[in-house]
Amino acid sequence: MSIATSSEAARATRRPVNANGVPIHTTTYIGTNWTNRTADSPPPPEPGAFYPMAFLVEQPPGSVVQSHFHAADQFQVVVAGGGHLGRHPVRPVTVHYTNALTAYGPITAGEAGLHYFTLRNGYDPGARYVAQEAAALKAIPGRKPWQTTTAPVEPAPAITGAARVEEMLEPRADGLGAWRHILPPGARLTGPDPATGMGQFWVVTAGALDGMPPLSLIFVNPVDSAREAVAGAEGAELLILQYPRRAADA
Repeated sequence: MSIATSSEAARATRRPVNANGVPIHTTTYIGTNWTNRTADSPPPPEPGAFYPMAFLVEQPPGSVVQSHFHAADQFQVVVAGGGHLGRHPVRPVTVHYTNALTAYGPITAGEAGLHYFTLRNGYDPGARYVAQEAAALKAIPGRKPWQTTTAPVEPAPAITGAARVEEMLEPRADGLGAWRHILPPGARLTGPDPATGMGQFWVVTAGALDGMPPLSLIFVNPVDSAREAVAGAEGAELLILQYPRRAADA
């Protein structure tokens, strides 16, 4: 069953936290993560277990989150501000994908700060920093480090013309892919077959989709039917981000 969270509903979860010495704010959309787990939270799944989780990070101007890695595959989407992810300049809208157990970063915020979604389809207990755990990372058997960062795409000032789609990440045989959809007012969209991957996040970047404003999220489970949605009166721009299947998922 898919999960939809509007940016308006998520706003109440915004809170300040400390990320390895960096004061950030996080807004939780889906799942339980290291920023919102309490003593009353259900026991966490095993690291890497199928478990959609999504939160928005607001990193202050000039701050640096050092290189680190996670237990789950991950998309990140830059939605405000600017800076660098590793050597890559990033600004809205940039997509970064990294396999589980792949070190990436540092994440450096520019003068306007840097805001980005962190989106996973597997449980992760929190970042592990390369400065302290480089040897442990290299010793993990069977890991397949890989990552990629897209060139930024500017949101359209007005959503007009016919519906269209652009590839952000070229689809791979294992199901990994990312697409940008631009929908005129009232246009209907049927997403990719979820069975071709291991879950999809839909990120509304402009306009409205199914009545949800920008920075709203939908997670589509791989056992769901293809998701259908309708653009609002101003049209909609959205990203569809699909995770790859692993050998154990086949």
